[in-house]
Amino acid sequence: MSDHFDAIVLGAGAAGMFCAGIAGQRGKRVLLLDHNEEPGRKILISGGGRCNFTNLNTVPERFLSANPHFAKSALSRYTPHGFVTLVETYGVAWHEKTLGQLFCDGSARQVVDLLLAECAKGGVTLRLGEDAGPIEHRDGLFHVAGATAPALVIATGGPSIPKLGATGLAYDLARQFGLKVVEPRPALVPLTLGGDEVLFRELSGVSAAVVAKCGKTVFAEAALFTHRGLSGPAILQISSYWKRGEPVGIDFLPAQPAGWIAAAKRSTPRKPMRKLLAETLSERLATVLTERLGIDGELGQFGDKALAAAEAALRGWQFHPNGSEGFAKAEVTVGGISTAELSSQTMAARKVPGLYAIGEAVDVTGWLGGYNFQWAWASAAAAAQAI
Repeated sequence: MSDHFDAIVLGAGAAGMFCAGIAGQRGKRVLLLDHNEEPGRKILISGGGRCNFTNLNTVPERFLSANPHFAKSALSRYTPHGFVTLVETYGVAWHEKTLGQLFCDGSARQVVDLLLAECAKGGVTLRLGEDAGPIEHRDGLFHVAGATAPALVIATGGPSIPKLGATGLAYDLARQFGLKVVEPRPALVPLTLGGDEVLFRELSGVSAAVVAKCGKTVFAEAALFTHRGLSGPAILQISSYWKRGEPVGIDFLPAQPAGWIAAAKRSTPRKPMRKLLAETLSERLATVLTERLGIDGELGQFGDKALAAAEAALRGWQFHPNGSEGFAKAEVTVGGISTAELSSQTMAARKVPGLYAIGEAVDVTGWLGGYNFQWAWASAAAAAQAI
């Protein structure tokens, strides 16, 4: 004899726990199921262990999707203020770091505890360390791991960071039920360099404030050289838009006025180019760039045209990544269950009554900085209100 619930939520991550808690507090009998032994594993490592739980600057334009309008409804109905209010209700102290990013003063564990408390308030049945097994839909009910319910919520996320138990289960289930999937790829992920750009790997650990560009997309943040290629906030952001074969442009002089190098030549002609660049970049990076440009000498040795060309190169340096560090290092996934299959109001599948998909499982991906958590809260709230 199976246990009967009003809803079964698959995945005890941010979206799954939040959805289960809200639905439970609305009087629904909810089963929350996860194959991991502990809930919220991605939450615990997020934001350097402090959980960047939302972003005050959340707007739909800062999310990627095949349908850029899809996220508008859920995001407008559950805003960052809503989650901040919940955080404060539980006495969790927080601070704004930069660019609207909100972090716990203490530990990310506080957010997991908050979500578990919300589930407890709703009388949610939590089963951890248990595989869902075969999932069937018959007679208007979903049959999952010895339980039945008229509603099933897919909140199992994407395949990013598999060492924490991430899988492609959401996509398998979507296909099982006839829903299209936008091909998933790693996002918010370091990019790798090969060929003659391997030289830059020697700068591992060196960072710089840059403007990174891919196509028409631009991010002004820090870039970091690694032993495999490029990382840092600017690169992680641009990686969500980057596709194999495309160059990534880097402006190494965003803080300097146009004509900066020629002006320096006029005032200090005997200054070596390397020393000038070291005023705005690290010495190691300045040395590598001047060597690559072939102007490793005193400014006065070079004509204005040569210096203008050097400055143009530094403002539009082209890197040609040969790949990324993949799902193993990706913070999130671009792609997922197609939004064309879902209601933007309720996150319900149009073709399968009672089936919902929320969070990272869906083809909606936010920028770095708390946006993906806000999508988790907003999409979860939309589904929970509809169950």
